[in-house]
Amino acid sequence: MRTRGTDMRARGWWSWLARAGVGLGALLAAGTAQAQEARPWLDPTLPTPRRVDLALGQMTLDEKIAMVHGNFGSILKKTRPDDKRIGAGHVPGVPRLGIPDLYESDASLGVANGGTMRPGDVATALPSSLATAATFDPDIAYEGGAMIGAEARAKGFNVLLAGGANLTRDPWNGRNFEYLGEDPWLTGVMAGAAIRGVQDNGIISTLKHVALNAQESGRYVLDARIDQAALRESDLLAFQVAMERGRPDSVMCAYNKVNGDWSCENDWLLNQVLKRDWGFPGWVMSDWGGVHSTVKAALAGLDQESGQELDREVYFGDPLRAAVDQGAVPAARLDDMVRRILGRLFDRGLVDRPAPDMPQAIDYAAHGLVARRAAEAGAVLLRNEGDLLPLSTALKRVVVIGGHADIGVLSGGGSSQVQAVSGTPLRLPIPNGPANLGFIKITYHGSSPLAALKARLPGAEVTYLDGSDPARAAAAARGADAVLVFAEQWRTEAIDLETLALPDGQDALIAAVAAANPRTAVVLETGGAVLMPWLGKVGAVLEAWYPGDQGGEAIARVLFGEVDAGGRLPLTFPAAEAQAPRPRIPGLENVKAAAAAQASKPRTPGATTVDITGGVQAFDVAYVEGADVGYRWYARTAREPLFPFGYGLSYSRFRHGGFAAQGGAAPSVRFTVTNTGSRPGVDVPQVYALVPAADGKPVRRLVAFKRLELAPGHSATVTLPIDPRLIARFDADGAVWKVTAGLVPLVLASHATADGPTARLSLPALSLKP
Repeated sequence: MRTRGTDMRARGWWSWLARAGVGLGALLAAGTAQAQEARPWLDPTLPTPRRVDLALGQMTLDEKIAMVHGNFGSILKKTRPDDKRIGAGHVPGVPRLGIPDLYESDASLGVANGGTMRPGDVATALPSSLATAATFDPDIAYEGGAMIGAEARAKGFNVLLAGGANLTRDPWNGRNFEYLGEDPWLTGVMAGAAIRGVQDNGIISTLKHVALNAQESGRYVLDARIDQAALRESDLLAFQVAMERGRPDSVMCAYNKVNGDWSCENDWLLNQVLKRDWGFPGWVMSDWGGVHSTVKAALAGLDQESGQELDREVYFGDPLRAAVDQGAVPAARLDDMVRRILGRLFDRGLVDRPAPDMPQAIDYAAHGLVARRAAEAGAVLLRNEGDLLPLSTALKRVVVIGGHADIGVLSGGGSSQVQAVSGTPLRLPIPNGPANLGFIKITYHGSSPLAALKARLPGAEVTYLDGSDPARAAAAARGADAVLVFAEQWRTEAIDLETLALPDGQDALIAAVAAANPRTAVVLETGGAVLMPWLGKVGAVLEAWYPGDQGGEAIARVLFGEVDAGGRLPLTFPAAEAQAPRPRIPGLENVKAAAAAQASKPRTPGATTVDITGGVQAFDVAYVEGADVGYRWYARTAREPLFPFGYGLSYSRFRHGGFAAQGGAAPSVRFTVTNTGSRPGVDVPQVYALVPAADGKPVRRLVAFKRLELAPGHSATVTLPIDPRLIARFDADGAVWKVTAGLVPLVLASHATADGPTARLSLPALSLKP
């Protein structure tokens, strides 16, 4: 307890310092200098490698082992009940050396804590990653990443488990909404921008999930089978581009096997491709429960075991210590693991400027606008017969049906789930869902489309029906000036869709309403592609995805033309499930059999072990499409989808011209876009190269794109570089990208199957390092 005498002595001390000419700044500087002299690795003027070597030289074996494995963040509820940073994971630092703990939070759509978020602890929810991808605008992806990174740091986290860059190979994948589409160039560019936005806040972002985590069914046991060259030209190219542009400090390996080896102990993926060919300086962390060994994983390139409670044992704890003592894992390899982590902590500034211990103020209003802009820019207008949209504010009678549009907008489920600033008006359990997924709920963000629509129609009669009675909905729709049907399809991590049809009789509802009133517009809130048997009967279709924290307002602004419908599809919508490379989910019967067996077993009270595999028997998934993912598969097999990749309408009209290509070792294209319509609008011109596929047939590859906003009558001339790897084939034997000399046909198009101006790109023979 401080006494008055103590205070007087303190004031006398400071008074003496002042009379002696010793300022507070000088005193603090002297203290800092002494600290740096005692602990030189804390000197920010030293280069990072030197600081790492100095710190590593002071670490004990116990401290090194502790840094390469970590708990679920929820363990802090027991060990540090007052700690506000309860997230997805926690790894202890080295306090005596000034090395901070790692506090890790999910994910790409906002600061999400996997069900551990405290009541009242909210965060801004971005729209789904597919919505961000649909903007075709890396600036929007950067802005979203920067927003999430700022909130994560303000909440005390220093690692964000963001950066999802798996390609959407199958339309039924439950986690497609978290990814950025089917094209490696679009995915890599957008993921890289988002990662850079996160890390510009002085925190770490991952890049995940390496590699081929392309389905949720049996994800813990499946073996993804694909040719190495095809993998380099598709998913790995997306990760490589994201890494080059975003420079993530950490990479998360996937649950599944790739060509026979678990991703987290796959020497080819981690040591040869990631660390050797790409020169990745950061550390590889496992997905939660993705580790299967000690020695093999450590030698294959895994640097840190995450969420160790989900593994069969703590492989990088005592077993790793024993392996180092016995020489099975060289001490130098353990040092390399720790060095990679320390290097990123120093380089990212987390040692010199650590994240705050206590939550800081967040400007949620400004961040909400970031989420709203992304939702608006990513909304895709798929149909607009007779210019039904945009709606007029002079409408007198409007009927709104379904989708819980009266209370909010749908969001995707799983570890990316955000407790939104706008509230959570509804959370529903998974129908007949497995017990081990009890933390996942069908969740709505509290941004009501109905309220936003009513605000724009103050003099109109606006009626809402929940859509449970199609006949009643159709009767209400008759004679209305406009009808808006909100249709939804929920997706989540850990479960795939068995059908692309809208659930709960929504197809019948839409058909009945459209038959009663052709001025029906359907607003889709989905996590990916859906079938539309009613498409030709409705006037308009707007794909709003999962639109996030201000989704209701964003949808209304697009519907009324306050902003253009500027999104373009980042993945193909099939006309039928049979068109996909895998019309049915591989291994689904294994999953169902295991679920039935688990359900029949009595639960053991007090059991602490977790079998995340659910007892599913292992199976292979053959990626027969190879590098020809999505629209390339449809072109190769001459299948016409419902809507192609890159498709989307605008409220205006555009003309493309002046298309020319510049060849050589640094190729580029140039073209002019003119808004020929009467409204401001958004255009997304896309450049495709015609490149022979593995079977020799030429297929299109996206090589460039640009989002443009133009006023009526205005033009813009654009020059875009082309990465030669997008035209090359990967030679697995020589481990090199090869471009064949000659002329490459190019087309400037509005989507993957559209015609447009053409050009030829003259290229020399090129060999590019991987």
